[in-house]
Amino acid sequence: MNEESQGPAPRLAGPVRNFSLQLSPTPRGARLARLLATEQLRTWGLPSHPAELIVAELATNAVTHGRVSGRDFRLSLCVTRDTLRIEVTDTRGDRLPCPQHSATGTQSESGRGLLLVEALAERWGVVPGPPPCKTVWAEVGTGPLISPR
Repeated sequence: MNEESQGPAPRLAGPVRNFSLQLSPTPRGARLARLLATEQLRTWGLPSHPAELIVAELATNAVTHGRVSGRDFRLSLCVTRDTLRIEVTDTRGDRLPCPQHSATGTQSESGRGLLLVEALAERWGVVPGPPPCKTVWAEVGTGPLISPR
């Protein structure tokens, strides 16, 4: 086995912050995800915009398209350096999200949430598994960290 050693692993500049919870796959659970994420970001001294909008869209999608009766969805927030990663995991790994670009003249009021996520996030994507789950994630910059009061 040929391995190169480049010394110790690099240390992260600044703290890593994590927040994760399970919520019921209901409209109330989706609302609670947005409210709790906003409060957690405030506690960390981070701006809530655009993260609260991304959380709202991903949680609503989990409730609307990823719902399986009796199975919760999970919201996770992780801050590393100057990046906030938002993850929403549901139990419908067989239903992968796809942004719905509207056809000319179509005035549908739904189906465009991922376009909003795409516009607001620096990056986003989907990670399958473990079965039967999938995780939809988005990353946004946080700017300089502010010490909580």
